[in-house]
Amino acid sequence: MTPLLDVRHLVKDYHRGSTWLGGGSAVRAVDDVTFSVMQGEMFGLVGESGSGKTTTGRCVLRLIEPTSGSVRFQDTDVLTLSPRDLRAARQHFQIVFQDPYSSLNPRMTVGAIVEEPLVIHAIGTKADRRVRVRELFDLVGLPADAVGRYPHEFSGGQRQRIGLARAIALEPSFIVADEPVSALDVSVQAQVVNLLLDLQQRLGLTYLFIAHDLRLVRQVCHRVAVMYRGQIVEMGSAADVFERPAHPYTRALLSAIPSLTPASRPARVTYDAAAHQRLPLTELTPGHFAAL
Repeated sequence: MTPLLDVRHLVKDYHRGSTWLGGGSAVRAVDDVTFSVMQGEMFGLVGESGSGKTTTGRCVLRLIEPTSGSVRFQDTDVLTLSPRDLRAARQHFQIVFQDPYSSLNPRMTVGAIVEEPLVIHAIGTKADRRVRVRELFDLVGLPADAVGRYPHEFSGGQRQRIGLARAIALEPSFIVADEPVSALDVSVQAQVVNLLLDLQQRLGLTYLFIAHDLRLVRQVCHRVAVMYRGQIVEMGSAADVFERPAHPYTRALLSAIPSLTPASRPARVTYDAAAHQRLPLTELTPGHFAAL
C-alpha cells in the first residue's frame, strides 16, 4: 500500500554564530529522519522539547526549508515544487499550530481568518465563501453568529477550534497537528482531541500528531515515532512502542509518565545522554524499529 506521506532522510541544519563574513557552527535539528504515514492514519511524533519533532513537521510542509532529504506527498516530491506549485499544493496539506493565542491575527474577525485560505486560492464567490465559513463553524462546534467577533473574545479551546476550521477550509487530506492541546486547560483538552478524531472520521483526514503527552498519544495514535536529538530512535505501532519499548530513551520517557496509583508505578528509568550513539533503525519485529 502506497503511503500518503513518505519522508526520507530529512535533514535540517541551523547555523549559529555566523555573520555575513561566514564562520559559526551548524546545529542539526533534524538528523536523517525517515518515516511514512498511511491514508487515514493518526501518526504520532513524540519526544522532549528540543527533540526536533516540531521542526520535522514544519519541514514536511515546507514552512521551514529542509537542508536535504525528500518529502513525497501522494506522487509529488514537495521539496522540488516551485513557489507557485507549492502554493497550489497547500490546498492538500495544512497545519494546526500549538498556540491558539498567537496563531490567529488579532486584527481580523474570526470569520475573515477562516475565510482567508478560500480567498488566497480564489475559491468561490464572496457569498459562497460566507456560506462555507458558516459550515466550517458548525463542523467545529462554534455558533455561526460568532463569525463577526475577534479572537480575544474567545477562550483558548474555542480559538483552537477556529484554527482547526481554518485548517480544513480547503478540504485537505493531511494535517500536521503540532501539539494542538498542550496550551489548553486540561478541562478542554479532551474536547479538542475528540473533535480531531471526529473530523478524521467525517472528512477522511490523515494526521501527523506531534505531542509530548505520551498518555494522549497512546490513546489516539495508530503508530508512533520517538525522537531524540533530531533522530528517530524507535518507531512502531502504539502497542509495540508503549508495551514493548526497546530503546533506552523510550523506556526512560515511559517511566516518567505520572501514575494515579504510585504504588504500582514502575521504577523510574534514567537515560544516559552522554552514552547516546547515532545508530540506524533496526527492525526488531514486523513494523517495530529501534536504533540499537
